[in-house]
Amino acid sequence: MSLRPFRDIRRRKTKVINVGDVKIGGDNPISVQSMTNTLTTDVKATIKQINEIVKEGADLVRVSCPDEKSAIALKEITKHAPVPIIADIHYNYRLAIIAADNGAKCLRINPGNIGNKKRVHEILSAAKKNNCSIRIGINSGSLEKDILEKYKEPCPEALVESASRNIKILEDQDFINFKISVKSSDVFLSIAAYRQLAKVCDYPLHLGITEAGGFVTGSIKSSIGLGTLLLEGIGDTLRVSLSDDPIKEVKIGNEILKSLNLRNRGVKIISCPSCARQAFQVIDTIKILEDKLSHIKTPVSLSIIGCVVNGPGEAALTDIGITGGGKGNNMLYIKGFQTEKVLTKDIISKVVELVEKKAQEIENKN
Repeated sequence: MSLRPFRDIRRRKTKVINVGDVKIGGDNPISVQSMTNTLTTDVKATIKQINEIVKEGADLVRVSCPDEKSAIALKEITKHAPVPIIADIHYNYRLAIIAADNGAKCLRINPGNIGNKKRVHEILSAAKKNNCSIRIGINSGSLEKDILEKYKEPCPEALVESASRNIKILEDQDFINFKISVKSSDVFLSIAAYRQLAKVCDYPLHLGITEAGGFVTGSIKSSIGLGTLLLEGIGDTLRVSLSDDPIKEVKIGNEILKSLNLRNRGVKIISCPSCARQAFQVIDTIKILEDKLSHIKTPVSLSIIGCVVNGPGEAALTDIGITGGGKGNNMLYIKGFQTEKVLTKDIISKVVELVEKKAQEIENKN
């Protein structure tokens, strides 16, 4: 039994673009991405990290190209990457051309620091030749000088004017295979900018709260900012920016989508915060289960509740449920129905067995 949303989120209608074989926008799934933090010239380490990021559930991975050697390294990296690679380009437009020639499927360029129209036109020419998409990456920290002088400080109108200006540059060259972001480290500024941009264009939007901070702070800021926009139907791809392991960015990004029923990937665990009523150690149990079930990619819902106060009600809404009982006898629920008692010492093994079985059944049906 799957959890049903109280209301459907009506996504904003956009053009559809291609980042390699991943479609962004329209009715396509909202994609999750992260960025490597290895030296791109260390090809072996970068490929290893890309594979780890993808294993966690990323659809796309961005790689920094701060110099020519890094851009050239993409030739080998893209050969072994299991998902399309996005090249992150700043200042030197020639690096974007080299990246496109060496296998990048998207070029992230920041108009505020990439240079004049002529340079952008050369990038577009390379992108067309290599069937490469573009992300116009507007950032409150690096707006064009004239726009910043006009508005005196970063504001939603400044970010949207920058985005609109650069949309026109691409459209004038008959280039429409692009997405746009208007990021800020300020949640309110980001939300307002994306809302305004969503009203004036129909291109896919890449969501993010840039430089959000460490794991706890960044996850909370991103959840508020991205969650607010996603609830309004705004957003086609996203990155959670954390000062932490890129794998955690993907995990949080997927959890945000799962919590809004916008994407179901892996096991969705409903668990209580634990209290004196708990019949077993809920916190420890959840930590172990999250680890042991991390390999499951098929959507399965699971409730782990330490007592009978809310346990039966939560179990009625999940595929598999455990409710704490007296003297180590806990009740197992399958699709909301009581099936058998499970000793506390057997909870982990029993749940893992049942989740794996359920996932296999779903895969076989599909």
